[in-house]
Amino acid sequence: MATINLVRGMGSFFKECEHPESRWSRCSHEYKIRYRNAAGRQTEESGFATRDKAKARLIEVYQARKNAPQSQHKAERIQKYSPMQFEPYVIEWKAGQRHLGAASLRHLDSLLEHHLYPAFRSRRMGTFDHKVVEAFIQTMERNGVGLATQSNAFDKLKAILLDAHRLGLYDENPFDGVKPPQYDPKRAVIPAPLQLRGIREAGDETFKLVAELMSGCGLRNGEALAVNVNNIVADDVYRVTEQVNQTTKDYAPLKHRKEGDYRDVPLPARTRRSLLSYADTYGTIDGYLLRHPLDIAKPYPSYYLQNQWDRIKRAGDVDIPDSMTLYGLRHFFASNCLSHNIPITDVAEWMGHKSIDVTFKIYRHLMPGSISHAAQVLDLGLAA
Repeated sequence: MATINLVRGMGSFFKECEHPESRWSRCSHEYKIRYRNAAGRQTEESGFATRDKAKARLIEVYQARKNAPQSQHKAERIQKYSPMQFEPYVIEWKAGQRHLGAASLRHLDSLLEHHLYPAFRSRRMGTFDHKVVEAFIQTMERNGVGLATQSNAFDKLKAILLDAHRLGLYDENPFDGVKPPQYDPKRAVIPAPLQLRGIREAGDETFKLVAELMSGCGLRNGEALAVNVNNIVADDVYRVTEQVNQTTKDYAPLKHRKEGDYRDVPLPARTRRSLLSYADTYGTIDGYLLRHPLDIAKPYPSYYLQNQWDRIKRAGDVDIPDSMTLYGLRHFFASNCLSHNIPITDVAEWMGHKSIDVTFKIYRHLMPGSISHAAQVLDLGLAA
């Protein structure tokens, strides 16, 4: 039996009959082909009436095998991950989230335990689609889950499933056509300057300092509690490097930041004087101004500050806007910046927002100007 080999790796074709190759074109017997498949095993196929059809099939198999690695890897991923349940998949996915800080990981764990695992713990990864995602949102709505939490849970589910989508588990993006939870932060309640003055004077010296740092520099509560005199990097610049974490009650990296990251914020002269005066009066420990009243080896606990704020509000001796929280002191900083035409991009950076979208949603109504005003200003330029 004669055999004709094509280019190396493409295989061969032949006839299993007594006729020599020179008579194959006039012989009625079928052609057969022989080649190695993607797994390296020798394979034969028969039923080809002509030499050209046998060669065409060999070329087809060869081209498919050349392009097979990517398809084969995808098939292997689908075979591995599609039947995997949601929880073990997330554990593997979470191991790759090395950019998340300790606080972000705790937040992720909370969303998993209270929202995502109860809904999907045993669901096979290959069974997710847009209907499953939509049903999850509707379930959260029926259960009265807050919009902020809905939005956070949706974002985490999206990150997980898009990772699976990149692995090839879904032909279509499982979020196509899904309307995400519409979280719109409530309009910030901000004290007027006269109200702020009364609020600052209502508490003890620690409360006064925290109020100065939040309203003057835009610090979060925990960031103000970690105030350090060594972070005055210029007469008008304070470097925010850490915060007192409410959960661990210890110093921790900034929100949305890694260990060692920082942000520089404006330091008004009044706030700088308050900070240095407090340091001169009460001293510092390694530069830190605020320590635990019962144990100076520990940071000042956030609940002490909140308790004092609650007492001030209950006393009713100070004019405080309705629904204002302690965070309103930080909102005052943003309001003060925007009302003096400081760009919102700078404000977003100073406040440590992860995205300018957050700043815009909360403080858009504080930004000066309007479409009508813009039209007037533009008209002046056009008429020049």
